[in-house]
Amino acid sequence: MTSKTITVGPRSMEEMAAFEREMDSIRQDVMRKLGDEDARYIQRILTTVRVLEAAGRALMMFGWFPPTWLLGAFLLGCAKIIDNMELGHNVMHGQFNFMNDPRFQGETFEWDNTCPKEGWRHTHNYVHHNYTNVIGKDRDFGYGMLRLSSDLRWRWFYHPIQFFYMLLLMVLFEVFVGLHEIQTDKLFAGKIKLADMQKEWNLVKAKMWRQVRKDYVAWPLAAAVLALPFGLQHAWDLGLAVLAGNALANLIRNVWAAAIIFCGHFTDEIYTFDKKCLENETKGQWYLRQVLGSSNIKGSKLMHLMSGNLSHQVEHHLFPDMPANRYAEIAPKVQAVCRKYNVPYNTGYFIPQLFTVFKRVVRYSFPGGSQKAMAIQVDTMLPEHA
Repeated sequence: MTSKTITVGPRSMEEMAAFEREMDSIRQDVMRKLGDEDARYIQRILTTVRVLEAAGRALMMFGWFPPTWLLGAFLLGCAKIIDNMELGHNVMHGQFNFMNDPRFQGETFEWDNTCPKEGWRHTHNYVHHNYTNVIGKDRDFGYGMLRLSSDLRWRWFYHPIQFFYMLLLMVLFEVFVGLHEIQTDKLFAGKIKLADMQKEWNLVKAKMWRQVRKDYVAWPLAAAVLALPFGLQHAWDLGLAVLAGNALANLIRNVWAAAIIFCGHFTDEIYTFDKKCLENETKGQWYLRQVLGSSNIKGSKLMHLMSGNLSHQVEHHLFPDMPANRYAEIAPKVQAVCRKYNVPYNTGYFIPQLFTVFKRVVRYSFPGGSQKAMAIQVDTMLPEHA
């Protein structure tokens, strides 16, 4: 695979080292002052999730009455969004391990999602965050389904309709994220066998059944039992209303989560990288790769909350173990460092960013394309100058 050389960012060994030190300093300044403020924040988030979930499920107990059913599904969907994005995703990064509170330990936290926590911590926390946008290493780039750069071979029988696969991916996002753990792209290509992924597949099956049992069996059945004194027909109707409401809540969570994640990783301005970037990669080069491979979303505090602060995807990729409630605080500092060293800092409002994602998916539905994996090369870091 041929690659281009990046022409932005630090251009010498000394500049790259200075860039690294300034990014390190931003992280150290925040990590030194973590404490009660951050603990109270994540505790409030947990309370918010529980209150929204309780309110949503209670409203759906009124059955098909449109105002209460729709509001109940919406509130439950919001609870699932915050649970997955601001609570689960960030806690599983170990951002709140400093609290020594078993409710917020990254290794044991369980979220409302079909993806097993064990697989997520490996595929996302380790593989994706270490190899961000490195073609052939980062499996989250396109999720093995989407062609998003010319580094990937175009296939006539699949890629012309990948926009519709993307829509399906958004609708069933939690399911695809769960199946992503067993490397379905390699399974379908015959590169591995299911037996090779049996341990992961068992975890996925167990977690999917747990979610199905909760949302589509236990809660509808509980609603039907509560309605039995009013007759079998009422019990049947209420059970169906709760089941459908749970499905709508999951749909709301799936589409929103997918849109936010796509805007952080697949916009028109992000870079992809050649595996050569990983050879003797310094921490400064890793920082550079994180910034160039990420996109932010401008917005209000509500947007940052509902995106799990992944609206600050650049800052999250730089400092994945930093409590996400601190990203808004450090974003201006990160931007200042990027300006100083001529590093593009990609940010924009939600709808325009999402439009560039759709544009990229459509463009690479066809052969060719200008996006190529890049190699990070600093003149005085070459062997003959080292």
